Amino acid sequence: MLRVATHQSANALTFKLEGRFTGKGAEEVRALGTRCNAEMKLFIDLTEIMFIDAVGEEVLLFFKRLGASFLAETSYSQDICERLHLPLMQNDKSDTCVGMFRGKNGDLPPNDSHSR
Repeated sequence: MLRVATHQSANALTFKLEGRFTGKGAEEVRALGTRCNAEMKLFIDLTEIMFIDAVGEEVLLFFKRLGASFLAETSYSQDICERLHLPLMQNDKSDTCVGMFRGKNGDLPPNDSHSR
């Protein structure tokens, strides 16, 4: 199961991915990403990813080509970023994208979530 939470601000779009980033779910996230304004910064939070298949990896590489930055706070997500040479962003809670995206306890706002 894949859970995708999004947050959009004036100049940035953030996807927080949780669970299994595979197959059709990964392709749907790619479709969401292609609908965003090309001038917006794109951030992908991989911290809660449990598994990524070849399709998911291709989608991450697609986002890399679009100029996305990635957040990885677990050993698995960091390994994915290292193996695919994905650019990491700093995990600064005051950062516009991360700070606005997460609540006080690091939780996601409940109305920004979509389960697939």
